[in-house]
Amino acid sequence: MKDLFLIDVDDTLLDFKRGERIVLSRVLQEGGLRADDAVLTRFHHINDGLWKRLERGELTRARLATLRFELLFAEFGMAANAEEVAARYFENMGNATYLLAGAEEFLQALTGLGKIYYVTNGAGRVQRPRLAGSGLMRYASGVFISEEVGFAKPAAEYARAVEAGIADFCRARAVWVGDSLTSDRACAQGANIDFILFSPSGAPAGYEGACARTHEEALALIRAL
Repeated sequence: MKDLFLIDVDDTLLDFKRGERIVLSRVLQEGGLRADDAVLTRFHHINDGLWKRLERGELTRARLATLRFELLFAEFGMAANAEEVAARYFENMGNATYLLAGAEEFLQALTGLGKIYYVTNGAGRVQRPRLAGSGLMRYASGVFISEEVGFAKPAAEYARAVEAGIADFCRARAVWVGDSLTSDRACAQGANIDFILFSPSGAPAGYEGACARTHEEALALIRAL
C-alpha cells in the first residue's frame, strides 16, 4: 500500500503553461513590447529547451532566467533589457495560481491515504507564493523546491534530499507522479521509486510505464499499486 506521495507541481497540479502565457503577455505589454501569439509560443519553446539543459547540468538557474529573454528578444528584434524583464516576470509568476481541473479533488483523496510531498523544480520565491495562493499547501506535509534543495530534478542528489527530508522514508511505500519524463520519471527511476506519468494527451510514443490522462486515473493507478 502506497502512503508517501511525491507530487510534481507544474503541469501536474498547477497550469504552468497558462500562467506563463498570461504573465509573459502582461509583462511584455507593460514594457511596450510585442506580445502576440507567435512571441508567447516561441518563449514557451525557448524556456522549455533551456530547462532541459538545466536538467542536464549544462546551464545554471541564474543564467536561464535571463538567457530565455535574451534569445527571445534577439529572435524577434525586440529592444529591451532582458534582466529587467526577467525580474518583472519572476515577480508576477508568483501570482500565477491556476489549478488544473481535478487537481484539488485528487489531493483531497490522497490525504486520506497518506502524506503528500511536493517535488518541484523552480525558485522558492516563485513556487512558494504559488503553492500558498492556490491553496495547495493545506494538503502538503512537505515541499522540496530545487533552488532550496541545491539540486534540480533529475539529479540523484535531489532524490536523496527528498528521502532524507521525509521521516521514516521507505521507497516501497512511495509513488512519484509528474508530467515530465526527463525530470520526474528520470528522478524516480534513479531512486527506484514507482512512477506515474501525468499526461492529458496520453502516453508518448515509446513510453510503456503507468500513465494517467486525468487526476482520477492517477488516483486509480495509485490505489492499484
